[in-house]
Amino acid sequence: MIRAHSIEAVRGAERAAMADLPQGTLMARAALGLAEVAAARLSDTGGATVVGLVGGGDNGGDTLYAVGHLAEAGYAAAVVLLASSGREGVHAEALAAAEASGVMVHVAAGDPDLLEDAADVVAEADLVLDGIVGIGGRPGLRPDAARLVDAIDDDAWVIAVDVASGLDPSGGAGEDDAVWADETVTFGTPKPAHLLPAGEGATGVLTVVDIGVPFDDVPAAVERLTWDDVATLWPVPQASDDKYSRGVLGVVAGSEAYPGAAVLCTTAAAEAGVGMIRYVGTPTPVGLVHQAVPEAVVGEGRVQAWAVGPGLDTETDHARLQLGAARAALASDLPLVVDAGGLDLVEGRREAPTVLTPHAGELARFLTRLDGSTDRTQPPQSVGAGSDGTVHPVDRPAVTADDVKADPLGHARRLAELTGGTVLLKGSTTFVVTEGQAVRAQADAPTWLATAGAGDVLTGVIGT
Repeated sequence: MIRAHSIEAVRGAERAAMADLPQGTLMARAALGLAEVAAARLSDTGGATVVGLVGGGDNGGDTLYAVGHLAEAGYAAAVVLLASSGREGVHAEALAAAEASGVMVHVAAGDPDLLEDAADVVAEADLVLDGIVGIGGRPGLRPDAARLVDAIDDDAWVIAVDVASGLDPSGGAGEDDAVWADETVTFGTPKPAHLLPAGEGATGVLTVVDIGVPFDDVPAAVERLTWDDVATLWPVPQASDDKYSRGVLGVVAGSEAYPGAAVLCTTAAAEAGVGMIRYVGTPTPVGLVHQAVPEAVVGEGRVQAWAVGPGLDTETDHARLQLGAARAALASDLPLVVDAGGLDLVEGRREAPTVLTPHAGELARFLTRLDGSTDRTQPPQSVGAGSDGTVHPVDRPAVTADDVKADPLGHARRLAELTGGTVLLKGSTTFVVTEGQAVRAQADAPTWLATAGAGDVLTGVIGT
């Protein structure tokens, strides 16, 4: 599993490690690891020239030491200092070490001519180390930094040091005004920006350098499953199992208008390994389920969990039986996964384990119905008086799909808070959010999954 830790957790773990180490040990380890990665990339590309973009603070120090190692290895090495106070604004010991190793030093701050000279140096580099800002940085680049980043040759390999400059390290802001790296070399553990949509594109290939700071016992902020994790977590039948111990799933899905949803959901559950399926539906999908999943039992009965919602019809007379079953499932104390039309039936918190699987539009509609505000930190903007003179808050603005897409994680967290369930927000990055747990952010699914029926299949698999 790939685990990313919050900036606060990283700083705390590093402080604890430094208490038992000589001063400068972690920076020395980080710089050496960074230099080794950079040397390997230069070897791969046949490059010979490296330039480090150096800001103030430890991130700049890592970069200065690393460029010094590369100079000692025989590469043509230079750094451009971007601190507003020039040489005095960067890590003094690292700068002295770089110069002693033969690194050429250029100052870009405070003079337009110096900035343009530095841009010419950057344009000649085969490899650029982005050490402008690190985990203490804010979103966006200063104009002088942006000018140097623009000067990087299209064929140069760009390595971001720890976090691409211009990103919000916590992953909360976009990447439009940031360094777009080919690779990010981060130290100790990934940071949230590396796994969240706001920063993943600018991160490029992620390489983690071990600097001897343990994170195994530090709670993660963001996680991503790998194929090995899936193989480990997937339930495998044991010799003692029977159809009941493998789980009896009740499925309320499909309708006369969308009969295929019933087939997709029940077939997925069967293929995923559920022990038994009880299907509740209208005549057309019942016939199709009989053909596609002959082992499924039609009609209500005892189940151990429910999958509700794909293709559900909430308006016609045919829907009465299904709606009754869906509402009964929601009112039960059984585990439940809810998708599509079933989401409109959820009224609030459930005590039993619940997974909600909306896409952006469904999540927006859900939040508008339960919460009614895009900005839940603010009171209603105005009030009005009813005919009886009572003052009533004016409705807050409806949440839109665009609101959700702009801040998917924030809106998913809000729905998890309101319902007490696990929210699986579908999209190019799928978020899995449960109160009090690390966020799961999966961005490695094939784009071919963006097709009708994929959510129906997902519901059946989760129900299993």
